[in-house]
Amino acid sequence: MHRSLPQPLPTKEQINDRRTRRPPARGVIILISLALAVYISHYWLWLTAFVGLNLFQSAITNWCPAMSIFRIMGLKDASCGAK
Repeated sequence: MHRSLPQPLPTKEQINDRRTRRPPARGVIILISLALAVYISHYWLWLTAFVGLNLFQSAITNWCPAMSIFRIMGLKDASCGAK
């Protein structure tokens, strides 16, 4: 059985770069959909589930469909002007 070497921990710059590339909009959408589920209809929880699954998928594949859509619309990543 082949054992791989442990991966080095990310640097502070890499962590900060990841945070700037992924804006907090998904968290805001989750909170809004939860509020709508409480006050309007429980069907808004489907939006919460969709965003949560998207977060899970993007953590595994490091690809977010929303970022691709934003690029097509002409919006740039937050990290483009970071350095």
